Amino acid sequence: MMRINADFEQRAAVHAAQAAWLPSPMAGVSRRMLHREGEEKARATTIVRYEAGSHFKGHSHPGGEEFLVLEGTFQDEYGDYPAGTYVRNPPGSFHTPRSDEGCTLFVKLWQFDPHDRTPTQVNTEKLARVPDARRPGVAVSPLFRDRREDVRMEVWAAHTLIHLDLPLGGEFLVLEGGFSEGSEIFTPQSWLRLPRASALTVRTGSRGTKLWVKLGQVLDGPVNIEAGL
Repeated sequence: MMRINADFEQRAAVHAAQAAWLPSPMAGVSRRMLHREGEEKARATTIVRYEAGSHFKGHSHPGGEEFLVLEGTFQDEYGDYPAGTYVRNPPGSFHTPRSDEGCTLFVKLWQFDPHDRTPTQVNTEKLARVPDARRPGVAVSPLFRDRREDVRMEVWAAHTLIHLDLPLGGEFLVLEGGFSEGSEIFTPQSWLRLPRASALTVRTGSRGTKLWVKLGQVLDGPVNIEAGL
């Protein structure tokens, strides 16, 4: 079984924009793997690129699918999802994905609460940004929250020291701008996952930073993906 950044008790960082695109089983669809546990059926976190006119066969998501459209327009039989669209397709959902013009997605599979049946679709480009009173220089746009996880977009002001305690862990994807954590530089498509009882301290660059953020949701253990459990 393929295992990439599969230990959720360890820090994991991938600068995906510097990585090669790897082909998927479907022509015209390629990916950059951030985290993976399994082969083609896998618990995974991935950057996925659809070339114009490419598609996947219709399929279900027994473990749920969460994605953010980074570029272009993604489509399925339920509609069009332009850049900035955040979607949660809960366990048991089905669709036939494609992209007429081409697109790039950030995708997470098999990482839902198995009892979650709440579909979510948000145009993040239209969300208000609310200043975080506890963190100067930070504005937040909530996307989804339950007992297990808190998903949001955040904007961090330029040349700002950002500190965030993570008692339940956290995950970050840079969308615009960048930041430095010690000597490591994070730019668009850089992904960082930190375990429980950790903290993040970074300094933003001259353009500030826009990120997708997930707090909490440290996985409870292995799943039997082949059996759909």
